[in-house]
Amino acid sequence: MQTDLTDRVAIVTGAGKGLGRAYALALARAGAAVVVNNRRHPGQADDETSAARVVAEIAAAGGTAIADYSSVEAEDSGARMVEAALHAFGRLDILIANAAAPQAASFHKLSLAEFRAVFDVGFLGTLHLVHAAWPVLRENGYGRVILTSSSAGRYGQHGLSAYGASKSAVDSLVRTLAAEGGARGILVNGVSPYAQTQMTAAHIRGEMAEVFAPERVAPLVVWLAGETCTVTGAILVAGGGRFRRVNAVETPSLAVETGFADLMERLTVAPAVSHSSSNRAFDTLLVECGLEPRSPIGD
Repeated sequence: MQTDLTDRVAIVTGAGKGLGRAYALALARAGAAVVVNNRRHPGQADDETSAARVVAEIAAAGGTAIADYSSVEAEDSGARMVEAALHAFGRLDILIANAAAPQAASFHKLSLAEFRAVFDVGFLGTLHLVHAAWPVLRENGYGRVILTSSSAGRYGQHGLSAYGASKSAVDSLVRTLAAEGGARGILVNGVSPYAQTQMTAAHIRGEMAEVFAPERVAPLVVWLAGETCTVTGAILVAGGGRFRRVNAVETPSLAVETGFADLMERLTVAPAVSHSSSNRAFDTLLVECGLEPRSPIGD
């Protein structure tokens, strides 16, 4: 059964190419009106931008879209996109924060300014949009928010310190906003894509490029954006037409017996468990220490 997004309005950042373009086209095919965001490069006229080209593709296929040229790291970018959606379409239902910036150097070679440039797009660019739209979604009593995660944020990767840090922050935002938004009908999830894009072209090429086409991630994003989706707080890996769910896990707590080296060995082989929230993780530790669990913190 296909997801019907008729009368829904979506904002997609970084939508001029790659994954963002695939998401915008798929949302429009499902019936959504789309604000296609991608920065305008110096010297470009409106009709020369990647965002305008995607809008033209959507229109040619019978869909509805407008272009937005905000740079997501600018503090007012989120407010501008939200205002554009409300002005053009009168509502806002779906956020897809996809914009990212590449990192081309190891940590010791990065200046703080270079680190911030990557982090600001990856995390603050996401935050600016969600923070501006959150009051609108709360007032609606409905929202679907899909943020872009990455394995670099979960596991680390040589040469991706700033990018990975930004995505680790996004994962935390997903889980926290899912906890806060549920009572208002706002579902928040993360998608961690493996896809052939401008950022990954050096590594995903040849036969791999076809298998990991961005269009193979888009169906999950459209489903998460739909009314029938009830999942929230999930980080979902997507690539090659296959999917995983990410779970944060901890071992049970153990006491030191002969020393910390021995403790590390025992923790390495201990069974891992997942907790539904930071409160639950602490409650488990309280019980392991022979204490009573606390009452959970409310919304």
